[in-house]
Amino acid sequence: MKRRQFLRTMGFGAAALALPARLLAAAKAAGTPGLSGAKPNIVLIMSDDMGFSDIGCYGSEIHTPNLDALAADGIRFTQFYNTARCCPTRASLLTGLYPHQAGIGHMMRDNHLPGYRGDLGKNCLTIAEALKPAGYAAYMAGKWHVTPHVKPDGPKYNWPLQRGFDRFFGTIHGAGSFYDPNSLTRDNTQIVPDTKDFYYTDAISDNAAKFVLDHKRDKDGKPFFMYVAYTAAHWPMHARPRDIAKYKGRYDKGWHVLRKQRYERMQKMGLLKKQWDMSPHDSKPWDKVSDEDKRWHVRRMEVYAAMVDSMDAGIGRIIDALKKTGVFENTLILFLEDNGGCAEEYGSRGAVRPDPSKPVKLKPMGPDELQRRMQPAVTRDGRPVRTGHGVMPGPADTYIAYGKEWANVSNTPFRMYKHWVHEGGIATPLIAHWPAAIRRKGDLERQPGHLIDLMTTCVDVAGAEYPAEVGGTKITLLEGRSLVPAFAGKTIQRDAIYWEHEGNRAVRIGKWKLVARRPTGAWELYDMDADRSELNDLASEQPDRVRQMAAQWETFAQKAHMIPWPYKGKYGGKKRG
Repeated sequence: MKRRQFLRTMGFGAAALALPARLLAAAKAAGTPGLSGAKPNIVLIMSDDMGFSDIGCYGSEIHTPNLDALAADGIRFTQFYNTARCCPTRASLLTGLYPHQAGIGHMMRDNHLPGYRGDLGKNCLTIAEALKPAGYAAYMAGKWHVTPHVKPDGPKYNWPLQRGFDRFFGTIHGAGSFYDPNSLTRDNTQIVPDTKDFYYTDAISDNAAKFVLDHKRDKDGKPFFMYVAYTAAHWPMHARPRDIAKYKGRYDKGWHVLRKQRYERMQKMGLLKKQWDMSPHDSKPWDKVSDEDKRWHVRRMEVYAAMVDSMDAGIGRIIDALKKTGVFENTLILFLEDNGGCAEEYGSRGAVRPDPSKPVKLKPMGPDELQRRMQPAVTRDGRPVRTGHGVMPGPADTYIAYGKEWANVSNTPFRMYKHWVHEGGIATPLIAHWPAAIRRKGDLERQPGHLIDLMTTCVDVAGAEYPAEVGGTKITLLEGRSLVPAFAGKTIQRDAIYWEHEGNRAVRIGKWKLVARRPTGAWELYDMDADRSELNDLASEQPDRVRQMAAQWETFAQKAHMIPWPYKGKYGGKKRG
């Protein structure tokens, strides 16, 4: 399929097709330094388990100067969406499809249903595979998490190098220690941390920066696509002492005060309309928390903030590498998050384990022994890894989450969390920065968008062709819309955006959103222009709209393999199908 035919099929039309060239021409006329009309580089950066308000330019108190600078010189999208869970989001981002169409509607387990195979399908291309024929090199640093095959001696057909990337440093699995991550891999070979001072967030940043520098040395003049997938700020709460120290005392007033402060900043920034109220607090009153527990809760959030701070500093090093190699001006940088703040209390409940009153005999890991456990039993230097209520997080011998109360702050002002498809689970920042072509500086872009749009945008700006088939295998047509028109303040034409995860389901059509909680939940209807916090359910007042939108969701869900469901009553509903 030719590129022009592909874009028309996707609904862009001739005007959108020509838009990148017009943007580049305008930038050249304005005398943008270093712009030669060359194909842009693309750097796609994603964080893990963070909420809508967790970076400075979206209302946070956390120090994120590098992301804030990108936003100030680019665009912030106010209504961009993910899929509410880590691995489905990665499948959707990489392929431009809804995750079920790529085979990953839930986690990395084969449920023997087309939408729930737990392994990235061959019916789709990754961005790296799509851009290769257009002359792009492709690099990745960070978390992969789109295949169940994580063992060093197992199948590798769905590892990054087998899906279009030239170089890879990161983890194949989805979660793990920041000091000793399981499935740590360079290219196709699993490795152990290379220094005693290893910290995964820093390693992702440094390897990504090195890829940029090495590209200049080895492939100067060739465009590149780079995918940087941080595990910050996913549990466990691990951070360096120097980063934690920056936030000492910052959270002493508790989650209610912090949430109110963020809400007020977001209002002043224009991210929220004045009529959008905060959702009710989903947390215990701070004055009812014991002093001992307050110290523990505060420490959890201090470490969380330090994790985000470290990630932003690493993004700064990637930006420095782009500037040093002279490609910063003509590089499209996109930053987003994989789902909303996480209410899971992994490792944070119950008694401290191992029991500190009893001696523990654990065999230390060998210096060349691969880490195969998501939660290590022992640190590299022989200390038992501790979980339980009251364990102070940060160092390598701890493994706990930051908890629902702080996740409620992360998702300010919205309802619910990771897993759910109310706004708290699916709303993400999206920063777009491209000096050579984006002339809007510091603007807010209020059109809805979704992960499915990222592949289409990359294909568009790269001048790539998206094939109908590869090697005799039919390739599923992209679902997304190019964001390039929005870069210039133009309208993106789309019919609807859809969600399904664990029976949580939603559809957004224009300003209307229909949403339900897990298989037994009734449909709720919200006017997102008037009530994006989803506090005024209009379903009983507009039953005809509910029926029409529910029928549209059902039709698309069948087409996109969102149903039948594999959950078999796990969430209180019967197996659908």
